[in-house]
Amino acid sequence: MSNSLAPRVVTAGEALIDLVSQPDGNFQPCLGGAVFNLSRALARQNVPTLYQNPLSSDRFGRQLAQALQDDGVQLAVANPVAQTTSLAVVALNDKGHPDYAFYREGVADRQITAASMNAVCEANAQLEIACTGCLALDPADATHYLPWLKAQKAAGRWIVVDVNLRPSVMPDLAKYRQHVLEMAKLADVLKASDEDLAHLQLPGATPMDQALHLMNLAKAQWMALTLGAEGARLLVRQGADVKVFQAREAAPVKVVDTVGAGDSFLAGLLACAMHHADQQNSAAGIKAWALAASDASLQDVLRHALASATLVVMRRGCDPANWGEVRARMQAHPAV
Repeated sequence: MSNSLAPRVVTAGEALIDLVSQPDGNFQPCLGGAVFNLSRALARQNVPTLYQNPLSSDRFGRQLAQALQDDGVQLAVANPVAQTTSLAVVALNDKGHPDYAFYREGVADRQITAASMNAVCEANAQLEIACTGCLALDPADATHYLPWLKAQKAAGRWIVVDVNLRPSVMPDLAKYRQHVLEMAKLADVLKASDEDLAHLQLPGATPMDQALHLMNLAKAQWMALTLGAEGARLLVRQGADVKVFQAREAAPVKVVDTVGAGDSFLAGLLACAMHHADQQNSAAGIKAWALAASDASLQDVLRHALASATLVVMRRGCDPANWGEVRARMQAHPAV
């Protein structure tokens, strides 16, 4: 994909190195970070994407920058900074699910301000979508990301917040939950897993009840709920009602690991939504298309997102699929 295309999506959040524990006790460095993964996955699905955060001049930072650029992601901060790259120590359990410990004090990807990020977006008036989540939901960075997100909402962009939580590394869980909800209230599109919703301690006996509560709290247009092997649901506000779409794989999937699954799901969701909006020549943009989208197109968006996640869990690490691979998967293995 070409870097010359004007970006349509702007992403803001962490890019880091996952040091993944190996059976022999060593650690394998892997490029990662939820927003880094999302940015690459979007670009691989033909979405011109602009990544906001600075990257380090150290070896890891150069590798992160190269990987983004190789996939066609544009860097808002072209010159590297002196601060070191963020690190995450990752251990996988027997089901391939990761747990994390982060080393993120004084690191490169946190060298941002609301003013600098807003200036980038003002210079790219064609941007349609602004995405953030995961470690950008840390209350310690509230003075940067919250004003930026408010400014992007005021500018009319579709606001996407990935409620991808890391409670194990937040020292004050009550403050963390409160700030996550403040960020979520700005969203037009929310994405969360059933585990994320449980960590937020939202009212409701089921993940669906909790998802509805969060969606209504935020007055979001869409709420995407991922349920692991049970597939995913897309909750869509239609007037006073919320319509629910469901999709899951028809047969069990052999999971190698789940690293990057949620990031790839969200990228697939947005890429397919933009594809449908473009197909309908929606001059008013993605927000207007989403308000009037047909049931068939919304079901296709959800199934595309599910297939995007399925392909990444079948591979080692976060290696997002491209658009053609996802459509081929959907045709060969239709979701139910």
